[in-house]
Amino acid sequence: MSVSQAGSGPASPEHLAYEVIRRLWPLHRTVVRAVERELTGTGMTAGEHALLDALRTGGPRTVPQLARALELDRQPVQRWVNHATDLGLVESAPNPAHRRSALIRLTAHGSDVMGAVQGFEATELRHALADLTVEDITTTLRVLDRIGDEFRRLAAHPTAPSLPSPPAPTGRHGE
Repeated sequence: MSVSQAGSGPASPEHLAYEVIRRLWPLHRTVVRAVERELTGTGMTAGEHALLDALRTGGPRTVPQLARALELDRQPVQRWVNHATDLGLVESAPNPAHRRSALIRLTAHGSDVMGAVQGFEATELRHALADLTVEDITTTLRVLDRIGDEFRRLAAHPTAPSLPSPPAPTGRHGE
């Protein structure tokens, strides 16, 4: 797919930003499907993979802290923690900062599982993305971080113009 506007020369930054945004949702779904296929037989879900990755990279945290880090509601994160606990991948530990909010941490088994999964992923990525340079990936990360920062700002402080409301349905199923 071309990223330039048909017949109008180079694309504008806002057009290219829209192209990035248009690709993010399908890309996210594709990544989730690939991770789920990779996790077949482990009992883990793609969400639990994200949870364990967050614990592996960021260390023990409370469920609310994990939810904030993953930019999700607390409830699904709590379900992932519960299931990962059942699988022996994570455990609760006392939290010196807060008696009632336990820290969630990887077990030795959870650390071994994530090490093996991420070792496999790293090998696959190294082969699949061999044509990309470190600079390409660094630029991609910078752009995605910048877009993410802007959308987090917009979500927290909406500045959208007053948009027209959709027409009211006229009959059953819009007939």
